[in-house]
Amino acid sequence: MSADVIRQLIAGTAPDPDGGPPLSVPVRSVVIAGTLEGDEQDLVASLELGARFALVSDPATHRVLGERVSRALAGIAEIDLLLLADWPHADAETVERVRKESTSADALIAVGSGTINDICKYAAALDDKPYAVFGTAPSMNGYTSVNAAITVGGHKKSLIARAPQGVFLDLHVLASAPPRMIRSGLGDSLCRPTAQADWLLASVLRGDKYREAPFTLLADDEAELFAAGEALLAGDLEAMKRLARTLVLSGFGMSICGSSMPASQGEHLISHYAEMRADPALPQSFHGEQIGVATLTMARLQEALLEGDAPELIGGDPEEAAVLDHFGPELGPACWREFEPKRLVGEQLREANDRLRVGWERLRARSAESRRPVAALERALIQAGAPAHPEDLGWSKIFYRNAVRHAREIRNRYTFLDLAAQAGRLEGFAAAL
Repeated sequence: MSADVIRQLIAGTAPDPDGGPPLSVPVRSVVIAGTLEGDEQDLVASLELGARFALVSDPATHRVLGERVSRALAGIAEIDLLLLADWPHADAETVERVRKESTSADALIAVGSGTINDICKYAAALDDKPYAVFGTAPSMNGYTSVNAAITVGGHKKSLIARAPQGVFLDLHVLASAPPRMIRSGLGDSLCRPTAQADWLLASVLRGDKYREAPFTLLADDEAELFAAGEALLAGDLEAMKRLARTLVLSGFGMSICGSSMPASQGEHLISHYAEMRADPALPQSFHGEQIGVATLTMARLQEALLEGDAPELIGGDPEEAAVLDHFGPELGPACWREFEPKRLVGEQLREANDRLRVGWERLRARSAESRRPVAALERALIQAGAPAHPEDLGWSKIFYRNAVRHAREIRNRYTFLDLAAQAGRLEGFAAAL
């Protein structure tokens, strides 16, 4: 079913569960196969991307797949190899380097996973060039999305980028990725229930437009995927295909909605805060590993709030001075610009309480249909050997508690973190972690 949906989305014929016109996506080709060896040239040639490509990789991804892709594409185009450093960062500086060194290229070919894909899709958007990606790890859901997570001046942002023309996933390559990157992809997929609940909340409290479509796309694979942790790490290609489809379809969900709303909510705010504020000396952790841990936290918070009557919002959002003091003079102003629009004061607070009272039972019922128990989510991580607790990532209790307290201040996205804070319950929840 999922493979059929991918084909329908590319063809623009997928039915919309929200009642709109058929769903479509800007990606022209998605190929998920046991192996793509020998097919690379034909896959890219069919996209007609031009006569000169900048092939972007890092030492690890070039060794794993980049050399093979470069040799294959040399038969149809001039290849400019753009080798980034080990563990490159998806930041504005690296994007500018890629743009500068790919000036003569007609298109970018990304060979990598999250970081390299984000760098290329954002550089391609800025320069109005097409790009395609050969994935090297099933580590995140951004391959097919139109958003890129780029750090600008120390502030991690989700920026509008360019969808790839083609996404090519070799299951043998994905299954050979470092185990932590496979676990990361599972962790990134785990947040569907918490992200959906957060978005439902925002639709009730703020009137944000909510769509069912991105979640319907994931329904066929989710239960089996969450139970497949051991199989994924054992190299089972059927399990890997299920994870690859989920990551592709999650990215398509974001493209359909024109934002990261379906796949990035409170759990991502916690992760982004941690990446922005963590001591560089801490052990490195992958994005999806962080999302898995933060998803469990959000699931617990959502369960605690949704088990009773509608909470009374009493306000207490921090003032500008407090946000600037916490984040400092460099990050503080950008965080305040994001946070200030969702603060509830005066009449806004009264109106929000009215909307919450009216819509609470509907929110509870709808969330109950879409959520998964914390124990089931935790079991999925543990079976895969993935981090499930902050200390598994090397994060201290103090650091993580602060992340939960302040993550909502980095972005204008209303989640259960905001609801808990404005109901006077976030501080106690964080203190108990």
